[in-house]
Amino acid sequence: MADAFSSLVETFRNVGVARAYGAPVQIGGEELIPVALVSFGFGGGGDSGPEGANGAAEGGGGGGFVLPLGAYLTNGQGRVVFRANTLAVLAGLVPVVCAVGMSVRGVLKTVSANRR
Repeated sequence: MADAFSSLVETFRNVGVARAYGAPVQIGGEELIPVALVSFGFGGGGDSGPEGANGAAEGGGGGGFVLPLGAYLTNGQGRVVFRANTLAVLAGLVPVVCAVGMSVRGVLKTVSANRR
């Protein structure tokens, strides 16, 4: 299992930046560079069992996601600008809004419990 994990580590060592910024693309005479949020993770473990047991358990897994955030492109004056993918940015904000809402709810519950 250790050999398999080591090979995964070597494979994904420098993947982050290469996946976050795509290769430049020419569209309509302008250069466009796609930008994404990239996240991945792996884990594994094992249990040799009690002393003298016949079996051992090992396991592992991994996963990841890519969220297209937008693209860098040049405008008419030759300046580089970032154009956001509005739908992806809103989807990325959903967990933040949920976390803030749950935090405010907890604070309000605590304040109302202390007033009693």
